[in-house]
Amino acid sequence: MKTEWDYTTLADAYLKRPDYADAAIDAMLSIAGAEKGYRFCDVGAGVAHLTLMLAVRGLDVTAVEPNDAMRANGVKRTEKLGNVRWHEGTGEHTGQASKAFDMVTFGSSFNVCDRQLALKETMRILKPRGWFSCMWNHRQLDDQIQAQIESIIKDQVKDYGYGTRREDQTTIIDSSRLFGPVVHLDSRVMHEQTIAECVEAWRSHATLERQAGPAFVNVVAEIEEYLVSLKTPTIQIPYSTNIWITQLL
Repeated sequence: MKTEWDYTTLADAYLKRPDYADAAIDAMLSIAGAEKGYRFCDVGAGVAHLTLMLAVRGLDVTAVEPNDAMRANGVKRTEKLGNVRWHEGTGEHTGQASKAFDMVTFGSSFNVCDRQLALKETMRILKPRGWFSCMWNHRQLDDQIQAQIESIIKDQVKDYGYGTRREDQTTIIDSSRLFGPVVHLDSRVMHEQTIAECVEAWRSHATLERQAGPAFVNVVAEIEEYLVSLKTPTIQIPYSTNIWITQLL
């Protein structure tokens, strides 16, 4: 399926991305009162980071992903799990039945949708009083290494920004008038990467590539030079899992 954001070349790199914080996921499920067997639709499921976390907790997961390469990696990672099924679709058009799910989740995917249309589609496929959540992992930019990487980027890309993925989603959700009070959760998670994996992650960083344009290659080369200068085989990257959760009115 063709979408505005094409992640085909990034599908393998996404396997190296961090999981969400267990504490944040467990808090989300507790708020929703989710129990084993509850039906979840994980939209923009990618390579199954969130899908796996839900499935191993005994939830019944329908994973929706538009990109063939991402979906293929997700299918492979979950092939031994009987409580996961994969479908092609988007946040605006999931292809799922109406009033079918107890909860709809968007793991690092809500920002690439038309968010209002995605919320209307979520309402359509949710059971009465069902739950919606969206989440992202944010690098902690006050970390010494991450702060230096940000400095390298902004020296060459003056107006660099992360777009809607770092915004508070409350206003967007509230403006739909479809859901009740929004709860924001966040929890730290530490992710270890080799220097090579970290450089590859930046080399496949779509947001940076779009904004840097011709400077992209030079930015990544400078990041690589800095990371190699640390003279360590791996680095610890601190992330914060941010989740917004709310119930259908």
